[in-house]
Amino acid sequence: MKFPKRLADKLDKRISNNALRQLGSDTNLIDFASNDYLGFAQSKAIFEEVHTLLTVKNLQQNGATGSRLLTGNHNLYTETEHKIAAFHDAENALLFNSGYDANIGFFSAVPQKGDCILYDELIHASIRDGIQLSNAYSYKFKHNDDEDLERLILKAKSNPETTIYVVTESVFSMDGDTPPIEEIASLCKKHDAYFIVDEAHALGVFGEQGEGLVQMLHLQKLIFARIITFGKGLGCHGAVILGSDALKSYLINFARSLIYTTGLSPHAVATIQVAYQHLVQNIEAREKLRYNITIFNQQKQLLGLKPLFVRSKSSIQCAVIPGNENAKNTAFQLQSQGFNVKAILSPTVPEGQERLRICLHSFNSEKEITQLLGLLCSHLF
Repeated sequence: MKFPKRLADKLDKRISNNALRQLGSDTNLIDFASNDYLGFAQSKAIFEEVHTLLTVKNLQQNGATGSRLLTGNHNLYTETEHKIAAFHDAENALLFNSGYDANIGFFSAVPQKGDCILYDELIHASIRDGIQLSNAYSYKFKHNDDEDLERLILKAKSNPETTIYVVTESVFSMDGDTPPIEEIASLCKKHDAYFIVDEAHALGVFGEQGEGLVQMLHLQKLIFARIITFGKGLGCHGAVILGSDALKSYLINFARSLIYTTGLSPHAVATIQVAYQHLVQNIEAREKLRYNITIFNQQKQLLGLKPLFVRSKSSIQCAVIPGNENAKNTAFQLQSQGFNVKAILSPTVPEGQERLRICLHSFNSEKEITQLLGLLCSHLF
């Protein structure tokens, strides 16, 4: 069958820009690319404990059978949501199949016609897609710029009937940096705006027990909704929206990505519950991850690489190497030496901001970090 010309033209443009995305596998390389920050995705202990929990609960390990509003809401859902809410010091919690589903569901359902959504210009694609499905109007503010945000809040407040929603990430997925979250929370409180924080890349990295940046800063009571994805620090499928009882009830009634999809299986929900238990118990993994972040930042300073990197104290460290060809070639050189490092190309990031995205883990050794940065320095200089 003939492929549509417009689609073929778009693929050809990606190829000509050296930006064509392809699926691949790098399982034999040293992992500096995955979001498995604490190594939970490869944990045999978590795997075994999930099966034990399902046996104790007398739950089958097959797939779910329908939407949570029909036959998919097994008892393990309620138990797990209660435990997650308690861990995150939230009134309630609602599980979704993925972070994408959570963001789509929230932003397409909560802001209403005539409301205003103010979002960081580098916000994740899933939030942008949710905003596009909303009937509210939206404006972006300059990255991590609370002064620009306040300017837009004051503009939106000119209509007293407008409800204002402000959204940012606690750790930006393509930069690894963090916003002035305390200042933004203060602004939202001052102007009666509703603050939403995506904590996908903060879970397991920040906080005394890996709770995330919001709780580390004791801001949870000022946040309308926290959206947390489990496919990073917890190494499993699913996501949760933390908020009030009223917010949970509203989402159950109006979030289409929850209502019109098959619920997570008992096995998937059990994995989330067990992973949270390990997050609390595995102090060594959390401390090792933080140590590796410190070592990485020290080494890039010693090697003179710091100016290339976006400032970050998270697991995500990004060296900006402008040009798709330059970024891809640098990544290839590191991969050829056994290190799995990915190039992030335009249009995923703005043209001229192409980069290497290096992810740090608790299971990376200090030697591996030193070797990786040494090779990067040798290639670039």
